[in-house]
Amino acid sequence: MAGTGTRLAVYAAALAVFAGLAAGVGYAVGPPDGSAEQGHREQTEAAGTPEGEHGSEAAASSGLAVASAGYRLVVERAPARAGVPGNLRFRVVDGQGETVRDFDEEGGVRMHLIVARGDLTGYQHLHPAQRGDGSWASGLTLSAAGVYRVFVDFDRQGERVVLAWTLLAGGDFEPVPLPAPRRKAAVDGYEIGLSGEPRAGAEGELVFRVERRGEPVALEPYLGARGHLVALREGDLAYLHVHPVESDARRGEVRFAATFPTPGRYRLFLQFSHGGQVHTTAFTQELLQ
Repeated sequence: MAGTGTRLAVYAAALAVFAGLAAGVGYAVGPPDGSAEQGHREQTEAAGTPEGEHGSEAAASSGLAVASAGYRLVVERAPARAGVPGNLRFRVVDGQGETVRDFDEEGGVRMHLIVARGDLTGYQHLHPAQRGDGSWASGLTLSAAGVYRVFVDFDRQGERVVLAWTLLAGGDFEPVPLPAPRRKAAVDGYEIGLSGEPRAGAEGELVFRVERRGEPVALEPYLGARGHLVALREGDLAYLHVHPVESDARRGEVRFAATFPTPGRYRLFLQFSHGGQVHTTAFTQELLQ
């Protein structure tokens, strides 16, 4: 099932791992089955994770459920076709179905909206605006056809919550193989190196070094830190949002500590700011036992 002209309906059937994909193309579809993930929480800060959660899949995995920790994601509007500018509108509701309006601020924002296609391409990190009725809205263009996962990532009352929804973008679909693991990447004239040997089930360190024309760049604050990292697991797109624990801005270096819950391959999406612009690059990380 590959080749230009493959229809998205075929792909959707092959990606049943996203759970319950409805027949038909071009509409927001129902949530992944999240009953097994109810109450699961994400590891976000390398320091301050409650003792006993290190190495726990429940502590590290998130983004597998439409409902978790007493909250539920309701998507009210979504793009219908690939390549057509659209809007995403959603709300977070509590156990009584009431719209949640108050969220904690972190790094100057109260809501992260992460979008990625099922083959771990098409990554977008957006910050929607809250409307008067408590719902959230953001412009969203899905550049290519496919099955997408939408992650809503927020803090409330000191608790990190990540909820997820599946979208279908209609059109001819061409899957992209996951790139092999590598230690260097380039984007927008910058060279980024990755070091560190994290292992599954244990806290490990990832170090990114950003250079331009062979010289380190002075990283600027972005969302209250010198870098932003999201990791998505191949196969089910389990989500890890990890903040840096240490950085040397003048050397263009930022460090992250994370617990990857299981062996397998993950796609790491790194964002950094320099020259007043945010740049995004990606690495494949293969985790051993």
